[in-house]
Amino acid sequence: MSGLAPNTIGQPNRPVLSLQPVQALDLFAVHDIEKTAYSFPWSLTAFQDCIDSCYWVQKLCSHSLVEENIQGYVVAMLVLDEVHLLNVTVRPSSQGQGWGRFMLQQLQQWAHSQKAQAIWLEVRASNQKAIALYKAFGFIQKGRRKAYYPDAAGQREDALVMSLVLQEGGVCI
Repeated sequence: MSGLAPNTIGQPNRPVLSLQPVQALDLFAVHDIEKTAYSFPWSLTAFQDCIDSCYWVQKLCSHSLVEENIQGYVVAMLVLDEVHLLNVTVRPSSQGQGWGRFMLQQLQQWAHSQKAQAIWLEVRASNQKAIALYKAFGFIQKGRRKAYYPDAAGQREDALVMSLVLQEGGVCI
């Protein structure tokens, strides 16, 4: 992968990916992915509020010779010496290609650059694909928030609280 910037990945016959700040013009495309991926999506205003609050809001772009497409996004906020991962999503039709892992790697690098000691997140207890990704990346379940998320049956679903402890150099302990 020589010649690629640190926040890009690419393989032969596959598009090059990069992570770039979400701009106001990107919000509708990001929100479209959100609505496709989730039964209870964030509002467009929620994304705008994250940008306005100077959170780390990045879009995952695939680049081919003729176009650039937004394939996902990541939203995180720094609170003291911890990063809270608020949202990470890959377009459903593009999942399973390692792009979520790429965004987590970039998040980890950003957290280190901010001198964070840990990354925290909540994930639906039923979201086994995301939980497997987080565990493979080194996140550990630290707790459970009862009835945290709404569900399709009009009930509430628990969230698992997970964290990744960072050490000097941005690698996990």
